[in-house]
Amino acid sequence: MKGQKIGYIRVSTVDQNTDRQLADIELDKVFEEKVSAKTANRPELQQMLGHIREGDEIYIHDISRLARNIEDLHRLVNEIIEKGCSVHFVKENLHFSGDRTDPTQQLLLSMLGAVYQFERSIMLERQREGIAVAKAAGKFKGRPKSIDNHEIRRILAEGNSISKTANLLGVSMSSVQRAKREAW
Repeated sequence: MKGQKIGYIRVSTVDQNTDRQLADIELDKVFEEKVSAKTANRPELQQMLGHIREGDEIYIHDISRLARNIEDLHRLVNEIIEKGCSVHFVKENLHFSGDRTDPTQQLLLSMLGAVYQFERSIMLERQREGIAVAKAAGKFKGRPKSIDNHEIRRILAEGNSISKTANLLGVSMSSVQRAKREAW
């Protein structure tokens, strides 16, 4: 059964460019998003998984665009294959379909997935180390507060609940709770 050629394109941040991904492949439909792959709960990924039908071919620039850990990678590839679709990782030149007779492809998927997961872990470790050094030097203060704690406490003092205060000010409940704790 011949299906659609579907592309899944992802970058981690809104200021990154998606133009280089799958540029040379003619696709019938593209699902594109600018969100981290640390979770598989991504809107366009979920839409793609709901859209695909038996016979569709899914094209993804590279393994790291689909998943950043081995568990998600295997689960997502298997979910796609179980729907009767195939998956093409263009950069790695890997192709997966319902034919599980190629153990080399499975090995490469696991090995490359592990490399990408390791690479991300190292990057996050370096980031944490850099932040610690910057904090020690007094150069890193974190994200600026979106609202003053005094304003949060004023709204709470008017008899509003934590959730109502959060909704009124457009902040998270944890921000309201933190401001309340700091008052005591």
